Formats: sequence, structure tokens, C-alpha cells
Amino acid sequence: MSVMRAILNPFLRLTEKPHLARATPEKLRSVLEKKAPLFFRAPRGTLYEDALLQDGGAKVPALWAIGPGADRNAPVVLYFHGGGYVFGSPNTHKAMLARLSSYSGMPACLPKYRLAPEHPFPAAIEDALTAYKALQNHPAGVVLGGDSAGGGLALALLGEINRLGLVAPLGCFAFSPLTDLTFSSDSLTQNAAKDVVLPAARATEMAQMYLNGHGDTDPRVSPLHAAFAGAPPVWLTVADAEILLDDTQKMAAHLRNEGVETHVTVEQNLPHVWPLFHNILPEARHSLRNVAQWLSSLPSR
Repeated sequence: MSVMRAILNPFLRLTEKPHLARATPEKLRSVLEKKAPLFFRAPRGTLYEDALLQDGGAKVPALWAIGPGADRNAPVVLYFHGGGYVFGSPNTHKAMLARLSSYSGMPACLPKYRLAPEHPFPAAIEDALTAYKALQNHPAGVVLGGDSAGGGLALALLGEINRLGLVAPLGCFAFSPLTDLTFSSDSLTQNAAKDVVLPAARATEMAQMYLNGHGDTDPRVSPLHAAFAGAPPVWLTVADAEILLDDTQKMAAHLRNEGVETHVTVEQNLPHVWPLFHNILPEARHSLRNVAQWLSSLPSR
């Protein structure tokens, strides 16, 4: 265990977990927007560019994160931020994607998809589909990615692309994805005390804000129930003490049963979506380099 991990875990347990358990969606958004520039810093030389992704009359604002050394002509990483479908933004995750962009040589695009409770299902998956359709004809192709709820959104989008018969992405990756909004997995209770970030009761509450009465087994909200036969390779990672441990492991098993080439790792004693802490955590940089190596192995279009 690195020294920084030994410091970070108790810090998150004492500060972030109680905050996530109590704060309103508005407070969660405002606090994370203020904290992100302090905790998450991009490599020097990173470029950020605002964009508007459009498919027909549908539009989604987005942010490009182009790390030093990235090639704009390389495949695009279309990345969906986490935050329980309730908070988070491209700004809160752009530094991590800039780091991944630098490691992989690929530009990253982060859509600002609509959030619950103001915009419940199907707003997020509609925006995700619009973003993908706007980029699907990129000459070098597109890779989907995301973390937590955004990881679930990326996988749900992969299922929708497959169902609709759209041009397939090159692959999909996710950090600690939320894949089953029925919250029926054992790790939700078994890891409730161990997880240093996510309060189990609040995670289910946020999911209800997004569902707004919609069925929790719909593949567009719970990709664990989606059909993936013929889908491109998928890379997943999670930590052993997370309440979402089973979401990742069951997702990997489901994908393999569907014939999808699937890579999954379970890391030890790391916080939820640890790659966000790439500035201070060696394990975070290691995971981002692993993703970058996997991205480089994907067949190009």
C-alpha cells in the first residue's frame, strides 16, 4: 500500500462519505465543482475546448480534454462522468481525462448530460446517445468510457448501440460502474461499512431520483440486463471494498456469457473511482496507464 493511499482512505471516510450521505443534490454539485480544481489537476500543456454535440435537432454541450502529446486524429474517448446521475460534470472529471488523454494519445470528449432529479430517466441515456451519434463517424472511431453512474451509462449506451444496430464503438471501459439499479447485490450490504466513499442508502436514493418511478431492470438504466452479443471489447475495474464490487463482477460475467471479450481487475483497498486522485495516488496513475495500454491494443477503424 502506498503512503498516500493510507492517508487518503481515512480522509475520505471522515469527510466525503458523510457529505455524500447528507448533502442535497445542489450542495453536492456546488461543493464538487469547487473542490475539483484543488484535488484534480491536469498535466501541464492540456487543452480544454467547449463543444456542442448535435444529432438532428438534439444537442448536448460537451468539453474536449486534450492532454499533452495527444493526436486529434486518434480515436476519441467519449467519457461519461460519475455522480449518481445527480451531480458531477465535465469540469469535475476533465483533469483525469486529460491525464488519460496524455497516456493514450487520444483526445477525450466529456458530454454534459442532464442530471436528476430535474431531468430523470430517460434524459441521461438520450443525451449519451445524441453524443455518440454526433461522433460515431469519426474517422478513427470512438471508445466509450465512464465511472460509477457514468460507467453504467457508458455500458447502457453500448447496449443501446448494439440494439439499434449503429456503428459500433471500438470498445468500452468503466471504473467502478453502477450496472444494476435493483441494488440486489450482496456487496451493497457486505461492503457498506468498508466502502470509504459511498453510503449505500444514499446511492439507492439517488438512483430513485433518476428512475422517477421507471422500472429498475430496464437495460437502459441497468446494463446488467442488456444484450451485448457482438459488442466490442470491454475493460472494467473496481476495488474489493466497494459497495459496487458485485456490479462490476456480475457485469463482467454477463458480458462473457454474451461472448464479449472482457478484461476485469479487482484492486485492493482503494476508494471508489480512485483514478480521480491521479495527482497524489500512484495506484491511480497505474490504473490510467493500464487503461491506456488496453486502448492502444484495440483494433482501429
